[in-house]
Amino acid sequence: MHHLSPERTCAKSCASPSLNTAQDGPSLSKEYQPMHPVRCQCGALRGQLESTGIHNRIICYCTDCRAFAHFLGKTSEVLDEQGGTEILQVAQSRLRFLQGEDRLAAIRLSDKGMVRWYASCCGTPMGNTMANPKMSFIGLVHTCLDQGRMDEDFGTNVAVVNTDTALGNPKPKQRGLLGVVARFLWIVVASRISGRYRKSPLFNGSGLPQVAPKILPAEELANLKSAIPPFH
Repeated sequence: MHHLSPERTCAKSCASPSLNTAQDGPSLSKEYQPMHPVRCQCGALRGQLESTGIHNRIICYCTDCRAFAHFLGKTSEVLDEQGGTEILQVAQSRLRFLQGEDRLAAIRLSDKGMVRWYASCCGTPMGNTMANPKMSFIGLVHTCLDQGRMDEDFGTNVAVVNTDTALGNPKPKQRGLLGVVARFLWIVVASRISGRYRKSPLFNGSGLPQVAPKILPAEELANLKSAIPPFH
């Protein structure tokens, strides 16, 4: 594996798309745009996602994604048996909230880390973004998506990345990283050129997150990363 830093690998791997349509720019039809439901586990925060366009389905085994699940106390719901998080990466402009936006909260694992969004009402992890609004993707965590429709809406091609930090042995086999990176770049560049990054529901007109992220102290992050998740 060609190693990238954990945050960069997570960003690119938690963000490279499969192709449901030929573009991630203009919608297929102004009259009908297929939507995928997005919601927290208690239902207070609800939204929808345009289910057509470029995306990545990824299982990420990085320690940062694992630390996020620990921070929220959601390891059993979020992580697989070896500590992986399934993520769907899409352009932020495809996401819209219908209710409960005031329940959005965010953290950063360090002052240079990704912005990790969650629902404050029930602790459901929602997704990961960069702090720069022009890097306009979000890696949606599977717990806020409809598991019964994932294959239908986003296909069965799932990349597996950051396997060197998976728990236990044998490690999962990495696959699909190059495709993830290529699709990630497509998402970001297309959003930037088209100006669709300005339509993100997560950043305001000044380019700041809608909610100021809490930055975790280094000691707290170290404790989260050293924890072994209790699996059922």
